[in-house]
Amino acid sequence: MSKLPFALCMNTSTLRCHNAGIEEIVAATAGAGFTGIEPWVRELDAWCASGKTLAQFRALCHDSGLQIVNLIGFFEWAAEDPKRRQAGFEEARRNFAQAQELGCPYVAAPPFGMTTAAGADLLAFAERYAALVDLGAQFGVVPLLEYWGHSQALGRLGEALLVLAECDRPQARLLADTFHTYKGSGTLSGFRLLGPRSLGLLHINDYPATPPRQDITDAARVYPGDGVAPLRQVLQDLAAAGWEGMLSLELFNEAYWQQDPGTVARTGMEKLRAVLEGVV
Repeated sequence: MSKLPFALCMNTSTLRCHNAGIEEIVAATAGAGFTGIEPWVRELDAWCASGKTLAQFRALCHDSGLQIVNLIGFFEWAAEDPKRRQAGFEEARRNFAQAQELGCPYVAAPPFGMTTAAGADLLAFAERYAALVDLGAQFGVVPLLEYWGHSQALGRLGEALLVLAECDRPQARLLADTFHTYKGSGTLSGFRLLGPRSLGLLHINDYPATPPRQDITDAARVYPGDGVAPLRQVLQDLAAAGWEGMLSLELFNEAYWQQDPGTVARTGMEKLRAVLEGVV
């Protein structure tokens, strides 16, 4: 089996098959050959509510050969309302502490609560993101600036790059996503501007030609190579830029959720390897 140019990670949203538990998801991820896993905070909270500990989850992943790469949490770090923003930072602190205990370097920082905030001040976002990065540094964790294509604030890669450039924090990084990039602007050509100093993690997925971009939703994501996204060009650009991060398979396809986690994980690995063939 040939060596891949990037390590591969599984976002646990991809394997919500028949309400599979996190232990089953870990086993399916490792069994398919992935080396990283990206759990959601709500899954970790459920794990702990069952009487288990984060240390036990870390050991489970370690023993399965998986690195915990990034946590998917939701907190209003950039809200205009100071009270909401304060509550968001409190939740971020909790998520950062979880990541620290898990030995996880990143926590997602999406535009949660800002999907209808048209005309937002991106320079104000840069100041708030800088404060979030400073908070993460107390835990040895970097919040990855994420953009959502359906959001009217931080809905495009270019907007996220502005915030990243203006936050004045050299450790700041993006969490990019091929679907969200398409949903936000209709093109993935901006990936040629990314590299090791700007990109922390890439959510990789594909999208079909229909429905049209303005109507497409997360549920329409498909396996890499099964849609029309120029994924091989994106990955070639990142490889040429010297980026050596992880690709995390993030899907929300209900048709896949009707299968068992092992089948979806193995199919995802096969599809990723096919897309990566020839990328150097």
